[in-house]
Amino acid sequence: MGGSFAIGYLTYLMQGALWTAGLSLIALGFGGILALTVALCRISDMRWLRTITALYIQIVQGTPVLVLIFLSYFGLPSLGWSVSPLFAASASLAIYVSAYLGESWRGSIQSVPKAQWETAECLALSKTQRMTKVILPQAVRIATPPTVGFMVQIIKNTSLASVVGFVELVRAGQIINNTIFQPFLIYLLIALLYFSLCFPLSILSRRLESRAGDKAYA
Repeated sequence: MGGSFAIGYLTYLMQGALWTAGLSLIALGFGGILALTVALCRISDMRWLRTITALYIQIVQGTPVLVLIFLSYFGLPSLGWSVSPLFAASASLAIYVSAYLGESWRGSIQSVPKAQWETAECLALSKTQRMTKVILPQAVRIATPPTVGFMVQIIKNTSLASVVGFVELVRAGQIINNTIFQPFLIYLLIALLYFSLCFPLSILSRRLESRAGDKAYA
């Protein structure tokens, strides 16, 4: 027998949406730090470092996020490390983000015109100074549109955290549906909430790409 949908259930869904947004930001924050490290390693002068990083990217990109979450939540305790659902989801999504954004940012860094690299070298700047003062500021402008667009994928992948009991948007919906048994209404609301989170990012990404294109042809 189904129950009626109360306003408290909508509030609970909104709380789940906030946790979805929060988990996405955590994944982007920690994953972004790892991604920058991956990107810099990919363009390193040391061949062995480039090889190891490329292998890391291939392994992570070839592994479903759900498997990464299972490895974190069920695998680490078998090694004696107890982890919470939040940690397992955050760590897994950060690793996922690091591989995809790392490769994307590597492309952005290498797309900076060669003349900029040569000019920075002619100014007698150290390698670190060339990267931080000349190359990376330009690469950030190039990388911003695809990074914003990738946030949509991060938000949608947070739904996989529900399998380990983390109460984000999907898990909140499952809990409510187990109480009132109105799956169509519940999952329609979930879809609308995901849309409200993802659509603005999609629009922002397109506008940023359009502005970048206009500047390129200016």
